[in-house]
Amino acid sequence: PVAGDISTMILFNRMMVTIGLAAFRLGKIWDAHQCLSDICSGRVRELLAQGVAAGRFSDKSPEQEKAEKRRQIPYHQHINLDLLEACHLISAMLLEVPNMAAAGVDESRRSRIISRTFRKYHDMYDRQVFTGPPEMTRDFVMTATKALMKGDWKKCSDLLNTLDVWNLVAGDNSADEIKVMLTEKIKQTGLRTYLLAFSSQYDSLSLSQLCSMFEMGKNEVHSVVSKMMINRDLVASWDQPTETIVMRKIEPSALQVLALQFAEKATNLVDANERLLDAKTGNYGYKDTENWRGGGGNQGSHFQGRGNFGGSGQSRGFRSGGRGGGRGGGRGSGGGRGRSGGRGGRGSGRLRPVRNNNNNNNNKGNRW
Repeated sequence: PVAGDISTMILFNRMMVTIGLAAFRLGKIWDAHQCLSDICSGRVRELLAQGVAAGRFSDKSPEQEKAEKRRQIPYHQHINLDLLEACHLISAMLLEVPNMAAAGVDESRRSRIISRTFRKYHDMYDRQVFTGPPEMTRDFVMTATKALMKGDWKKCSDLLNTLDVWNLVAGDNSADEIKVMLTEKIKQTGLRTYLLAFSSQYDSLSLSQLCSMFEMGKNEVHSVVSKMMINRDLVASWDQPTETIVMRKIEPSALQVLALQFAEKATNLVDANERLLDAKTGNYGYKDTENWRGGGGNQGSHFQGRGNFGGSGQSRGFRSGGRGGGRGGGRGSGGGRGRSGGRGGRGSGRLRPVRNNNNNNNNKGNRW
């Protein structure tokens, strides 16, 4: 939509919501989530022009409030927000539950988040000390999510099929069609979640056993498991004569796990030391590659030494390219005791003042 054209933006939002609801009705879960996720993230009433935000500290002028009220959609054209929330959260649940099960096993998938809104609601539900029976649509979906993560797909299906919002969908037998579609999707998601969460506990799995657990046909189970193998979500292979799934163990040994943990902690410690040093010296990640070991040139120096004796480009930190000059100047050609360097060596000659200008910045210093 054109920026600033509010009526066109409202029309666009309502069109995206309608397409998302239609995609959910047809069982296209990914497309439905993509259409609904942006609208359902917050302020749904305002985005759909079905209500005005009543805030105490509103910065809108009276003219803006009147214009916003004139843009409101008539009540008979409203989109039911409970139905919209149910479709959004259920589509996010069907995508996020296998992802969360895989994240509990594979460390590399923890940063992959599909729906931040669903994760926020799920974390809030987990932090509750006491959870009573579900009342709102969100509570039904969160309770069904907990059941699906444990592998109880029947309880999840019963909770979602008892929602009253499915009766609001227009069309003959549309509610029954949605319930049948939801049951099939929950079975497939439950199978994927079960394999991702517990495949490491098995050496092999029977195809007939999976069919009886999830009440699915052999072709359906074979299709779901083969897709997981192709996408590298499940490291296994089919044994066609016995109709079993043979798991390939690729888990690291105990020594490899400890080595990975040690490497991660060492990396974090180095990063923390680098940030602390940058905060003290003021370099903030600057590193002089040419004069890293204390050669000539003033390109690496960020701080001027306090004394007039010693090399050029005196610096407080060991990242600078100049010599480590002390507060009162260096002793001979070796330099004094610096804040970040060791004790400088004593020179054999007399103290000679060195002009601290740009033309005399190529004197060679100590290499340390």
